[in-house]
Amino acid sequence: MSTRLGKLVERLGGRLIGNAELEISGIAPLDQASTSQITFLSNPKFRDQAARTSAAALILSDADDKVIGASYSGARIVTDSPYVYFAKAAQFFADEKAIPVVPGIHPSACVDPSAQIAATACIGPQVTVEAGAVIADGAVIDAGCFIGRNAKVGAGTHFFARVVFHSGCEIGARGIIQSGVVIGGDGFGFANEKGRWIKIPQTGRVVIGDDVEIGANTTIDRGAMADTVIEDGVKLDNLIQIGHNCHIGAHTAMAGCVGIAGSARIGKYCTVGGAAMIAGHLTIADRVHVTAGTLVSRSILEPGEYAGFYPFAKKADWEKSAALVRQLTTMREKIRDLEKTVKSLTDKSNE
Repeated sequence: MSTRLGKLVERLGGRLIGNAELEISGIAPLDQASTSQITFLSNPKFRDQAARTSAAALILSDADDKVIGASYSGARIVTDSPYVYFAKAAQFFADEKAIPVVPGIHPSACVDPSAQIAATACIGPQVTVEAGAVIADGAVIDAGCFIGRNAKVGAGTHFFARVVFHSGCEIGARGIIQSGVVIGGDGFGFANEKGRWIKIPQTGRVVIGDDVEIGANTTIDRGAMADTVIEDGVKLDNLIQIGHNCHIGAHTAMAGCVGIAGSARIGKYCTVGGAAMIAGHLTIADRVHVTAGTLVSRSILEPGEYAGFYPFAKKADWEKSAALVRQLTTMREKIRDLEKTVKSLTDKSNE
């Protein structure tokens, strides 16, 4: 399956230099693209590679085109953001090659009679949909998923196989929820009575906005009393834990293995690097960027980039550094004593 290069530009914009009638079969990296594929240049350090690529067409910026345009023999699409254009082109080709979804309910699915399933929705094999659930137009629920009582799935949202979406939870339109995700499990809430843990019922929900993507095996806990909220456009990678009563602002993105403890409030347009940890009951301002592996133990109230990890080193060197760190309190007291002694001697010499 292929498409005209001109059709792609008509859909996505950009300035086309070259043959609009070229047939393009897909998109590929610079060093792997064939003569029937399109590729992109988003980093100037790969200009030489781009000039030599075998691709039929190249997506690049105006600045890069001025440098290598004359030496590249294929067609070119000049755009302000080649990487964003690549993403949209990849979506275009994926849509062109996608296997059409057939609406309907698989005979092996277990759907409560009171559930509301749109005629254009697709319910796969071995899916369970409990009483009062609502599944909107064009939603796709793949094999083995569980949709709890009174849960709501928005239009065009896709649950991949074996997603668990517990009772009362809601998700908006065009969501992408990967396999193994659990949304609305109980939050970690217990009161301690003389050493014995007393469970606190988790009666809130998880409420998710539009255009949210959640990676495989990520878990989002329901609120204890109020709701856990994930706003529009949030992107969560695999193996992330979102604790109960958290609030994640619109268009925030988190990489794999991030952990967010309960009742943390994360702002809009934030990024959180892989394996970073954010303690509970904190507030993170809009446009905060937390680097990978950072432990955030206090609120961040100003935008910016924050890091808090100890640089790695050879094991023996790291152990020596760790030993010094453990002695910092003692060393501080000794320095203070020395400062007092020096001041005392200085004062006496000035008398």
